[in-house]
Amino acid sequence: MKTFSANHFLSRELSWLAFNQRVLHEALDPANPLLERVKFLTIASSNLDEFFEVRVSGLKQQIESDVVERSVDGRTASETFRAIRKRVLEMNAELCRCWRDQLVPALEKNAIRFLDVEHLSPEHREWLDRHYLSHVRPVLTPLGLDPSHPFPQLLNKSLNIVVELEVERHGQMQRRLAVVQVPRILPRLLRLPSPEEERSYAFMGQIIGHHLGDLFPGTKILGYWQFRVTRNSELYIDEEDVGNLLSAVEQELHNRRRGAAVRLEVEHHCPAAIYQYLLETLDLKEDDLYIIDGPLNPGRLMTICEGDHSPELRDKPFVAPVAAALRDSSDLFSVIRKRDVLAHHPYESFSSVVDFLEQAARDPNVLAIKQTLYRTGGDPRIVGALMKAVSNGKQVTAVTELKARFDEANNILWARRLEEAGVHVVYGIVNHKVHAKIALVVRRDEDGLRRYVHLGTGNYNPSTGRLYTDLSLFTCAPDFGEDATNLFNLLTGICQFQGARKLLLAPFTLHSTMLGLIKNETDAAKRGQPARIVAKMNSLVDRDIIEALYRASHAGVKIDLIVRGICCLRPQMPGISENITVRSILGRFLEHSRVFLFENGGQPKVFIGSADWMPRNFFRRIEVLTPVEDPALRDRIAHEILDTLLADNKHAWMLGENGSYARQSPASNVPERSAQADFIEHAIGQSKSKRSTKKNAPDHSHPSHSGPATLRLEPRPF
Repeated sequence: MKTFSANHFLSRELSWLAFNQRVLHEALDPANPLLERVKFLTIASSNLDEFFEVRVSGLKQQIESDVVERSVDGRTASETFRAIRKRVLEMNAELCRCWRDQLVPALEKNAIRFLDVEHLSPEHREWLDRHYLSHVRPVLTPLGLDPSHPFPQLLNKSLNIVVELEVERHGQMQRRLAVVQVPRILPRLLRLPSPEEERSYAFMGQIIGHHLGDLFPGTKILGYWQFRVTRNSELYIDEEDVGNLLSAVEQELHNRRRGAAVRLEVEHHCPAAIYQYLLETLDLKEDDLYIIDGPLNPGRLMTICEGDHSPELRDKPFVAPVAAALRDSSDLFSVIRKRDVLAHHPYESFSSVVDFLEQAARDPNVLAIKQTLYRTGGDPRIVGALMKAVSNGKQVTAVTELKARFDEANNILWARRLEEAGVHVVYGIVNHKVHAKIALVVRRDEDGLRRYVHLGTGNYNPSTGRLYTDLSLFTCAPDFGEDATNLFNLLTGICQFQGARKLLLAPFTLHSTMLGLIKNETDAAKRGQPARIVAKMNSLVDRDIIEALYRASHAGVKIDLIVRGICCLRPQMPGISENITVRSILGRFLEHSRVFLFENGGQPKVFIGSADWMPRNFFRRIEVLTPVEDPALRDRIAHEILDTLLADNKHAWMLGENGSYARQSPASNVPERSAQADFIEHAIGQSKSKRSTKKNAPDHSHPSHSGPATLRLEPRPF
């Protein structure tokens, strides 16, 4: 087989933008409930913010460095930057049109209105003036710009107003500029008094603009324009050269708010002279300018979705049942002793994971709890269980990742509280993020000590547990307990990796094992034996893995990839990847689980875990993939979950050879299938069937688990 060239790979950055376009498409889709469309719009906007804060800022640093190299798709950093700009300009225009031409009129038809401050009724104007004087004016600081008042250091992604005014000096009228920063504590949308069945809003930027004469008395306001600056938000910490990682991360978080500017967004009617001044002052070029014909920072539009109003404009609520295997017993440990348990979130309640930790915290037979924490969301049940366990005399260790991007401040806060409560908090291995999702409970059972392990594909975060699709595996198999013990010893102590019996661990064995499993399928296909790979993940970037998949496809291996976001593999290339399909599924919930299936000569091997197929996951993070060894659970993952996802012809997007995605639609004689809808229907059916069985059976019920939660999408960046 020929050597692979740049033409065989897709750009990581452009693939991410294609993913965000699919998110934006959900906002454009009139088949989605109206407020869900608004949520998707806010997510697409927030995603773009993070893209500039991290990926674009990194590209700009490459451009400014002395190193010139090409990415896997053959582009230089400058070429990639130009391609990004072209695509983002198109996406911004489409996002603004979606808001202006589709969502705003549709919202108005449903009594959700956005009022122009200049045209308010006298009653609204009077109320707004009072509100401004009482709640807005006291927190504003007008900043003049002249030799004695330098340009302020504006916070990352903050909303600001540049003002052009005329003032008399020495008998002459002179033009001056000023800046008003809109404090984050102020809402971007202010709800005006209206009947309960209506919701009227005014934009805070307009409110402040209308009252600028109050902030600059004795001047003539010539014009004002809102703008926003995005800054480099990467953390730069030499972990080997710091004495206290927590303090170092705190300092870098402070610096992040004032990182180098990478993007300037201005209102569409801002004069060229004004935005040229801003570009020069911020040390930006015209290619860093984005003129927005719509609201700046649409992410803050989530305000209109808050509260329990307008249920008819939202997805139908779904109450997730507890996993069937755990419903009839309040003692999770007794259930896990009998068999491994698999839970499919959010279709089966995340409360089982919380219960596992809370039961361990109060169980007098539990001796120790060890857990990794990446994004907890500060949920009091998770961290509260660890604190309660300490107060109950148990040994508790939390491996907390301080560098979980954009959750650093939250993790620092909870790390300090855990330490104060007596939890032994450690921060993992130098230069490696701890991304693994694993909890270990050591319990004294009647027949001796036993180790219970929870292994997941998602974070220990009940909020995202209602919104993200993930898998949880509970087991007390001795080999898994031994591997978990050794992993935590590695994370907390000073020792070398000693290998593992069952778990695949990065940065040690995961990459080589995945390559070996792909090669096994390749060899099987060459021998004429059945060979197949199904892999579900968030991102596929690693070149070695992609090339191995190309070789497997060339040998005849049937490969189905479900990649939600970035995919650098180019499918359907004749002679190279014609046996590979790539689909991305977007829907009501965020597809987050990582699942890998290998045919293995008719004895399938199935793995679940925390790692995508990216270099960072393989080599710069602590990751865990766990084999699913119970035949019934393997079969459930293969058929009930993966086959259902592959059958989706409503929310699936297929990646073509040219790098573009096409949304699937069923043929005329094929019924429409939505995997997420099927999973919801199955969960509801299972729950009803269980209740019906209980109703007609003798009462052997046990105390119930924690109540399930209503599932709704929130604007967490995809």
